[in-house]
Amino acid sequence: MAFWLLVGLLLLTASAAESFSGQSAGCQTKCGNVDILYPFGIGAGCFNGMAGFEILCNTSSDNGGLVPTLAATKPPIPVQSLSVHPDPVVEVMLPVAYNCYNSSGDTVMSFDGSVDLKQNGAYRISDRRNMFVVLGCNTIAFTQNGYSGGKGLYRNDYYAGCTSYCSDAQSTQDDKCAGLGCCHVEIAPGLTDNNIAFQIWPRGEQVEFSPCDYAFLVGKDNYHFRRAHLKMNINQTMPVWLDWAIRNGTAAASSTPSCPSPEAHTKKPADYAYACLSDNSECVNSTNGPGYYCKCSKGYRGNPYVADGCKDIDECADKYPCYGDCTNTPGDYDCTCRRGYQPSGGGPKEQECSEKFPLPAQLALGITLGFSFLVVAVLFTLILLQKRKIKEHFKKNGGSVLQGLDSIMIFSKHDLKKITKNNSEVIGQGGFGKVYKGMLEDNTMVAVKTSIEINKARKEDFTNEVTIQSQMMHNNIIKLLGCCLEVDVPMLVYEFAANGSLQDILHGDANHSLPLTLDLRLDIATQSAEGLRYMHSSTNHTIRHGDIKPANILLTDKFVPKISDFGTSKLLTVDKDFTMFVVGSMGYIDPVFHKTGRLTQKSDVYSFGVVLLELISRKPTIYGENCSLIIEFQKAYDEMNTGRDMFDKEIAIEEQDIFILEEIGRLAIDCLKEKVEERPDMNEVAERLVILRRARKHGPESYSFSPTYFDENSIERTPNSLAAEFSANSCATLSAS
Repeated sequence: MAFWLLVGLLLLTASAAESFSGQSAGCQTKCGNVDILYPFGIGAGCFNGMAGFEILCNTSSDNGGLVPTLAATKPPIPVQSLSVHPDPVVEVMLPVAYNCYNSSGDTVMSFDGSVDLKQNGAYRISDRRNMFVVLGCNTIAFTQNGYSGGKGLYRNDYYAGCTSYCSDAQSTQDDKCAGLGCCHVEIAPGLTDNNIAFQIWPRGEQVEFSPCDYAFLVGKDNYHFRRAHLKMNINQTMPVWLDWAIRNGTAAASSTPSCPSPEAHTKKPADYAYACLSDNSECVNSTNGPGYYCKCSKGYRGNPYVADGCKDIDECADKYPCYGDCTNTPGDYDCTCRRGYQPSGGGPKEQECSEKFPLPAQLALGITLGFSFLVVAVLFTLILLQKRKIKEHFKKNGGSVLQGLDSIMIFSKHDLKKITKNNSEVIGQGGFGKVYKGMLEDNTMVAVKTSIEINKARKEDFTNEVTIQSQMMHNNIIKLLGCCLEVDVPMLVYEFAANGSLQDILHGDANHSLPLTLDLRLDIATQSAEGLRYMHSSTNHTIRHGDIKPANILLTDKFVPKISDFGTSKLLTVDKDFTMFVVGSMGYIDPVFHKTGRLTQKSDVYSFGVVLLELISRKPTIYGENCSLIIEFQKAYDEMNTGRDMFDKEIAIEEQDIFILEEIGRLAIDCLKEKVEERPDMNEVAERLVILRRARKHGPESYSFSPTYFDENSIERTPNSLAAEFSANSCATLSAS
């Protein structure tokens, strides 16, 4: 009795050892066209003892050939291919679930495509390689996996599905599976079973071209939708990929196998059920469910599940990259340059070896080094000269004074290139150069423009101008943010006005001109006057702009006016009231200044009067063929005491509008008086415009001036009679001087 117990114990030990040491001799290694590699096997003792690796080799009822199937699944699943390396996968054929209808829309046939891989077995449905597909018209289908026994809200642990709709067969399209006749979704990892349910919708004419709804798992690269699939054979199967791993066949997490610690490799296979048996193999934890799989180490190839299954790769025989002499080594190979050559770059495994330093190469190297030294010396000298030049520019442009100002930023030449993206966007052309659009590091939009060339005589004036401009803090004066002094001609950085200039808005191309309401024009006039009043009387220095015109009145995105372009301005101290060196723009320049060279506060008043005329007429200073806006307005007010016929018809609509326009016109005529002392100052101009804006809001009765018009003989005239009288007169023939 003891003898037979000993024999049985030896047989059990031999069987256990065999299940982890590899296939027994004489095991069948092929079934049909599929190679059967260990840990898979056919018959007792030929497969790994863990659950799921037994393969059945049966005769097919269709063609009489041999077909391998997975024995551990329910039902047995036909196998297309088995892979041990590089990835542990099995390609199988799974049935298609279907739900078929008659012409009344009633279900006549159905199949849920149920497959059970067993939760504790070797296989998991691959989420990386597969997708869930639904075919049909007006159907919802979903796969449900993992019966939970009522633990959760629903009976299964996982659901995934999608909706497929089509009004007719023509609405579907081959290779398009996005909801019309076909839809698909990703699936989750860890799935071990599949059961498909359909949501039945009312059926109509769709039964003719879509008699059944279909749903199935399929490899992502193994299926492409065709319109003809809406009438698929109900016995159709689809290729599906299964991930497999070494698992212990139980549900207990504590006993789930994983890659062991390094010391476990020293134990005998009979004592430790470790499946990676080849000496040159590695263990990898499964990414789809518990368990692990094995692979050959780098430089080896074969089956890691059998002893001595991973064989060294002969990289030299396999033509691995080598631009020299190749020598195979265990797990790797050596590649050395041939005699007379040396490695270059990444070595002979990556690129050709180079010849060892011949005489021509030595000469070439000497020449190259000498030339390189010369180039470096020249470049170093140029850099020094450039730095010296930058310092000279900085000093010449008043940098020693301006860098001490807290109110502006001093930008380097490199900063400006970065801000303007190498002067890539030109937004204007000023009297002294181009204006570029830029952006600071805090995303503030700016305008960068050229100033004037500085010499020793001009240096003090320029630094004073920049100092005063930086101190002008008024909402209607463009703010100077900083400057660059490292260039020959200084660059000034201003705040950005998104709507361009008043010149562009009033007289630009048809595509750029915008409708301007009377209220908006009055606001622009009033706020521009406020900016000039501040310049004339609210700063420590008396400032004359010298070139007031629509092109130098910029508008923000909210049409707030900003007085700009101080390139021709002069800073006048309290003991000086004129200068001899500023030239303004013809058409806006004060005749007194033009004759005498004296620039006074009243010179800016004159130019602003021209701007007022352009605002209420929307005509340039010279319009038509040769009509002068200033002369025609003066003629109208001298002869008829009204400019009604000159007003822009877009805003001269109601009598209240005419009243406001007449008062603006009279203010402009006062600003344009030839005698300087008879012109109002900017303080009075601004106050009169403020009163007009109040009158516009509260009615003409709030204005202090009478809306009735009188001629020289105090004979009352109505606006209509004046307009009729004036319309008979033609504009004077003038040349644009």
